[in-house]
Amino acid sequence: MKANIYDVSTKAGVSIATVSRVLNGSANVSDKTREKVHAAMLELGYTPNAFARGLGLGSMNTIGIMCSDSSDTYLANAVYHLEHELRKNGYDSFLCCSGYELETKKQYLKLLLSKQVDALILVGSSFLDMTPENNQYIVDAAQQVPVMLMNAALDKPNIYSVLCDDFHAVKHATSSLIQTGHRRILFLYKSHSYSGNEKLAGYRKAFKKHQLEVDERLIQRCPKKLSENIRFIAGLYDMGLEFDAVIASEDIMAVGAVKFAKSRSLRIPDELSIVGFNNSVLAECSEPAVTSIDNRVEALSVTTVNQLMQLFAGRDVPQKIMISADLVQRATTNFPPA
Repeated sequence: MKANIYDVSTKAGVSIATVSRVLNGSANVSDKTREKVHAAMLELGYTPNAFARGLGLGSMNTIGIMCSDSSDTYLANAVYHLEHELRKNGYDSFLCCSGYELETKKQYLKLLLSKQVDALILVGSSFLDMTPENNQYIVDAAQQVPVMLMNAALDKPNIYSVLCDDFHAVKHATSSLIQTGHRRILFLYKSHSYSGNEKLAGYRKAFKKHQLEVDERLIQRCPKKLSENIRFIAGLYDMGLEFDAVIASEDIMAVGAVKFAKSRSLRIPDELSIVGFNNSVLAECSEPAVTSIDNRVEALSVTTVNQLMQLFAGRDVPQKIMISADLVQRATTNFPPA
């Protein structure tokens, strides 16, 4: 089996970042460490590839980007900002839209690696599965090139994460609703992704903070398609499920809640307050405009590329960076001014 950079770091007893510095000719490495790394490479028969851009040993100056669904507003914005930042740094990119099936994700990741990309950026938390063995293909890829996870975290060698603090963002929004008198808060989510679970945990924590019980019936997995989520919310209401507020894990579900409220002549925000997530154009274009959590997709994208460039330069970078979200207040809530 062909040796990889992880094998070299293990053999030499140094970090992957140190191996990277050696390959890039960084002066910030002692002669003794440099010799250990070179000896390990020689013994293992390792041929530098992705990390060797400074030496011109096979780098294509190309980054592989994977997202699950390019029609998703959040993911599309992330890809736009990533490609823009990569071009500023002299890198091209290959984009694969993998869908959500595990085997398809594996196939597309293998395809990108076959293109001799210098690194991989996986956009969105759907790539991280709650079953550890289903993440092994990502761990394996990180033995060949750096892997950047955007809005997910996996504590494994050569995997780096930049993510929004979804937990505290939803906790704050839920607490704000509770403080303005709401008790029956409907939580709508799309999937049990890394981000989805963090949001749900924040919702639960807010109730615990205020010493309130969570009614499990108010936690509902909702279809993402607008027409379907309107019918879904209406169905809950017509079956007698009472709720005086909605927190949606994506703006499109919050817009669905607005349209549902109008169909039942519920006054917003007096009879139904609504909070979305992503602060997308959907939240702004809704009538009334939707209060939404801004997970700062541009900042996440820029930070991801900056971290990658620092890594290529042979510098130490943190494996995990957390960015705080902002709550953008609009007409669907009556929160007091911040």
